[in-house]
Amino acid sequence: MPELPEVEITRRGLVAHLTNQTITDVVIRNHSLRWPIPRDLPNLLSGRTIVSLKRRAKYLLMDCGNGTLILHLGMSGSLRILPANIPPAKHDHFDLMLGDGSLMRLRDPRRFGAVLWHCSTQPHPLLASLGPEPLESTFDGRYLYQVTRGRSISIKQCIMNNHIVVGVGNIYANEALFRAGIRPQITAGKLSLPRCSKLVDEIRSTLTEAISQGGSTLRDFVNSAGQPGYFQQNYWVYGRGESPCRNCGLAIRHIRQGQRSSFYCPRCQK
Repeated sequence: MPELPEVEITRRGLVAHLTNQTITDVVIRNHSLRWPIPRDLPNLLSGRTIVSLKRRAKYLLMDCGNGTLILHLGMSGSLRILPANIPPAKHDHFDLMLGDGSLMRLRDPRRFGAVLWHCSTQPHPLLASLGPEPLESTFDGRYLYQVTRGRSISIKQCIMNNHIVVGVGNIYANEALFRAGIRPQITAGKLSLPRCSKLVDEIRSTLTEAISQGGSTLRDFVNSAGQPGYFQQNYWVYGRGESPCRNCGLAIRHIRQGQRSSFYCPRCQK
């Protein structure tokens, strides 16, 4: 958390404010995030124009002409557009000052986020081996079927592997598997092509619906305007262990897989 929908919502909220803006200054209050914020960022970015803001997996990629600023929200981070005169709070670690008198501020209480600089023509190591985007056509049923052949891990662990497909975090993996009628512990290599195609469709629809509803706010997430998401109000299974299934009434089961919580209905999912 935040997962792909929350990152995409953040991108959409920021892009109109940032595109073609001039960076006038960079303020770093705490370099010690997941990886240290480069100390020379103010010199590298001051005077540069923001060309675009894109997303790859859960990373935001800000093209600054002479390189790319890579942003990650970690477990609790958020990015806000604020007036430049708003004083920082305790967990506000990074500001990008903009030519129109506003700023983009990173708030990250747990400091698992990242602000990195990349200026090579080669992909950054964090992005080099990522799988396809789940909302793009390269991720389809035949791809998932082929990539799961011979795999003995569970299908849930498989779709949460960023080398196979990016951005399907724990919440949305649980929800998509319920919608597809597939138990999370089923061996990935045993899924038929039709079931792989159904799962791909449900991953895509789950993520799309989450984006349209502002994402999920369980603890910290707010969008770039400071507003929470509402998709958690429509969860079928996630976080509903022992509650009645909203489809059949049987109790939702809660198990652990790879140190993550999995929730499923033993009647609706096979």
